[in-house]
Amino acid sequence: MNKMEEKKEHKQGQKPEVKQVREETRGIIRICGADMFGSRKIYNSLRQINGVSFQIANAVCLLLNLDKNKQVADLSESEIKAIEDLIRQPHGKIPNWMLNRRKDYETGKDLHLIDAEVKFNKEFDIKRLKAIKSRRGIRHSLNLPVRGQSTKAHFRHGSSIGVRKKSLQQAPPSDDKKKDKK
Repeated sequence: MNKMEEKKEHKQGQKPEVKQVREETRGIIRICGADMFGSRKIYNSLRQINGVSFQIANAVCLLLNLDKNKQVADLSESEIKAIEDLIRQPHGKIPNWMLNRRKDYETGKDLHLIDAEVKFNKEFDIKRLKAIKSRRGIRHSLNLPVRGQSTKAHFRHGSSIGVRKKSLQQAPPSDDKKKDKK
């Protein structure tokens, strides 16, 4: 059948199939402090949680035997609780090299931080570097790049505007000289 015949059949009274939407579909689900749309896939939605990378999201789906293409709205309450528990306490289940805070400065342990803990620890690390006046701390306090980037062409902010033309550098004649001539 070609497209023209298909259109004729639809016009003669046969309606095209319409996907049925379940009434119990949830719109927004909250997992580990992040709101996720129910229509999105679980793998991509887990990455919205601050501190969860693509590796952790993949590991959670594999360890809990979840289909990555399953929608968030289709998760049961027990699956949501299992996901939250695994993300908050991944020790022993997920390898240490996947954790986002290895060899913590204060405790010396391998940690996995999520949500606001990531931001707080990053702020405290920067404050510690500034307090001990390390090279990285000084670069942070001067708002310069920390990781060795070149600064000749980039990171130019502040009062310097670059090369000026000679006509702009010379001051225009002031009004006082004009008044003296008259």
